[in-house]
Amino acid sequence: MLVSINPADGAELARYPLHTALDVEDALANAATAQAAWRQVPVLERVGLLRRMASVLRANKATYSRMITEEMGKPLVEAEGEIEKCAWNCDFYADEAPVFLADEIVASSASHSAVVFDPLGVVLAIMPWNYPFWQFFRFAAPALAAGNGALLKHANNVPRCALAIEEVMLEAGCPDGLFRTLLVEPSSVAGLIADDRIAAVTLTGSTEVGAIVAAQAGKALKKQVLELGGSDPFIVLADADIEAAAAMAVKARYVNVGQSCVNAKRFIVDNAVADSFVDAFCRHAAALRMGDPLQQGVSIGPMARANLRATLHDQVERSVAAGAVLKMGGQIVDAPGFFYPATVLDNVTPEMAAFREETFGPVAAIIRVDGADEAICLANDTEFGLGAALWTADVEQAQRLARRIDAGAVFINGMVASDPRLPFGGIKRSGYGRELGSYGIREFVNLKTLWVGPVKAA
Repeated sequence: MLVSINPADGAELARYPLHTALDVEDALANAATAQAAWRQVPVLERVGLLRRMASVLRANKATYSRMITEEMGKPLVEAEGEIEKCAWNCDFYADEAPVFLADEIVASSASHSAVVFDPLGVVLAIMPWNYPFWQFFRFAAPALAAGNGALLKHANNVPRCALAIEEVMLEAGCPDGLFRTLLVEPSSVAGLIADDRIAAVTLTGSTEVGAIVAAQAGKALKKQVLELGGSDPFIVLADADIEAAAAMAVKARYVNVGQSCVNAKRFIVDNAVADSFVDAFCRHAAALRMGDPLQQGVSIGPMARANLRATLHDQVERSVAAGAVLKMGGQIVDAPGFFYPATVLDNVTPEMAAFREETFGPVAAIIRVDGADEAICLANDTEFGLGAALWTADVEQAQRLARRIDAGAVFINGMVASDPRLPFGGIKRSGYGRELGSYGIREFVNLKTLWVGPVKAA
């Protein structure tokens, strides 16, 4: 039984029975059959499904956004933005998939050669709770457009959202069996990956789970895309616009209650402007309102689960014990739900938990450095490599420095965010493979070479 809990008050929302082994077998068989037919549908017809998906999402935005907020706790305005972004992604791939998947002709004097993009088959999507709709639709839109099928194993604390996604697909006219939500325990994943009807796996989640899934998929010799943890640096050099940087830094840290792989987590600031930055950061952070995420004006809702809050608070306490300066927050709220206030730690150093570990919640770690070289060195001093932000008035220097940062994306004078038009993913223990853009749609295709030699006249 999967239980849906409202993290704002700890109340039970609903219970859902797990799918049986027979249910899973039916889903696998039906997906394989449906995908074999779907791959034969021309891409210009396949993208019609994506347009209908976007339409259904927008038509039901109020319902789905409230569901997201009730089930995982993000502020309602952010949940509304999540649904709209899902629809945008569907529209983007509906427009661009025929271009991205068009045959590529390779010039040759002796033959007609081309690269064509065939679907791999049925992809198992293992998705997290923090963006319960977006994480799925950013994968599904390009994967379906490319001719694949999909089975969704969602996080067990968002079963309502998982089943609602299935409703979206059905209402949009997805062919029977091509997509299915599976309500199963994590222990069932290994068997799914090993099944011959699963062609590939995509996972967004923790580095620890990613390593397990990678081993299982590797044993079965199946393609994987892994988007894992992150400890993104937000570098502020001495010539940066401090007020603008601080305002954006607060947004980059506390959006989604700080529960995102690409939240800025380590704020690496030149000593020459560190005091000014910390003052501005704390001023903007103090203006954030914590409370019921369904209410207008609330910026900090509850964390998704009690155990996540406990882990975060332990990281804060260990960092303070090691010498970090607690500027604000840092106390568990004595109220129903899983709330944790916007927290700022100053004078964080590399041996502290707030620097070395991924802090998945509303805690900002400020690290003071002397100059750009030390900033880059500390930015790279992590096992992660997902995103990074760099703030400076010297854009030419920023572009040079960005090449030295170990990350899948570097945003100059902005905050890291996913965008359907740009590839998204990480390096090191943040995973491998890419989602979104033209690169994302080609992760789950067979890049097939077609070589045709000259034909002699009869």
